[in-house]
Amino acid sequence: MPIIFVLFMISLYNGLVAKKNQVDNAFASIDVILKKRSDLIPNLVAVAQNYMKYEESILTEITRLRSRAISGRANGNRNSAMDLENEISRALGNILISLEAYPELKTDRYFLQLLQSLNEIEEQISAARRFYNSAVTDYNNSLEMFPTNLIASTMNYRPKKVFVATEEEKQNVNVKNLFEQ
Repeated sequence: MPIIFVLFMISLYNGLVAKKNQVDNAFASIDVILKKRSDLIPNLVAVAQNYMKYEESILTEITRLRSRAISGRANGNRNSAMDLENEISRALGNILISLEAYPELKTDRYFLQLLQSLNEIEEQISAARRFYNSAVTDYNNSLEMFPTNLIASTMNYRPKKVFVATEEEKQNVNVKNLFEQ
């Protein structure tokens, strides 16, 4: 009987470690995609600068956020990295809205390729965030359920934060307003 109990506890422990590692792996996957986006942003900004002289503040803000995000990822602070990446997504959205005023930019083949690449990367980020949130939910559930919660508390495991859409991202988009800007 004691052997069965020990094997049961080992199984619970290993399952908890596997879930924690899955969360770390999912976050690392997001990091890889964010690095791709981060590498693409300077090219996008460089091409856009040729056309968007009056939108310099938006381009400067994206460059500033990109630098902060790179240093944030290097520091390993997940919560601040998540917040910075949300800010970058909003700033990139502002650029796309501003592009409506520059029809010649929308005909630049290189810029259109960059936009297509950015769109693909944003879709990959979205998919990776869903996977991460799923892994975090599974992990957090394990921390709360008996008997794994007993093992988790002795290992000092803490719940992880999921990616959450900001209030701005949850708002309905008024397409009419976008065309009037």
